[in-house]
Amino acid sequence: MQHGSSLSLDTETNSTRCAFCQHQHIAPYILKETATFRIVTDHAPLTEGHLLIIPREHHACYGDVPAEFDEELFALKHEIQRFFHQFYAPAIFWEHGVFRQTVFHAHLHCFPFGELTYDLADALHDRIVSSQEDIRAWYTSQGHYFYMEDARHGLIFPPEMEPYLHIIRSVLWAGAAARNGHLTWRSAQQRQEEGKPLIEATTAKWHTFQQQGG
Repeated sequence: MQHGSSLSLDTETNSTRCAFCQHQHIAPYILKETATFRIVTDHAPLTEGHLLIIPREHHACYGDVPAEFDEELFALKHEIQRFFHQFYAPAIFWEHGVFRQTVFHAHLHCFPFGELTYDLADALHDRIVSSQEDIRAWYTSQGHYFYMEDARHGLIFPPEMEPYLHIIRSVLWAGAAARNGHLTWRSAQQRQEEGKPLIEATTAKWHTFQQQGG
């Protein structure tokens, strides 16, 4: 998960210097490639099992990914849910939606954190999402967002620091700490330095999962 500060929707400009568009940068982390997407291990994982779903083509966020790719995306999410169910815990999906990104290329974080600890009664989200079309509609009309989903709800949040920090601290940080044993937030550099054995373990389990028929 990245913590950036600059914001941009200049997709074409970013694609020329985007790390996710440069195959050599992500090749060591690729677990699966389809016609439209890649499943990769995060290079600085919060915990073992931390994966990303990344479009092969450059899109600023999933609000910018065309509807024709939804079916393929849903199939990959379902595959990761099965993988997590077998080896870890239920999936939580998280996307910055450009807000607070440092890599301006759509990427969906997949965390094996179990059910969300976020209470809908807190009303920090703007709406419950029923389809990818809801995300595209938000992005077209309002721009940046961040998004979180478990097995029960998909939630879109306005690009505001108060709800963002609440979710980071009470949901994602808490979920990671419960599984990695770290009580303080670690920088991306620290996670990258410590992440090699986590990536290797995730990759080994993924290969086993695939050999068993996924």
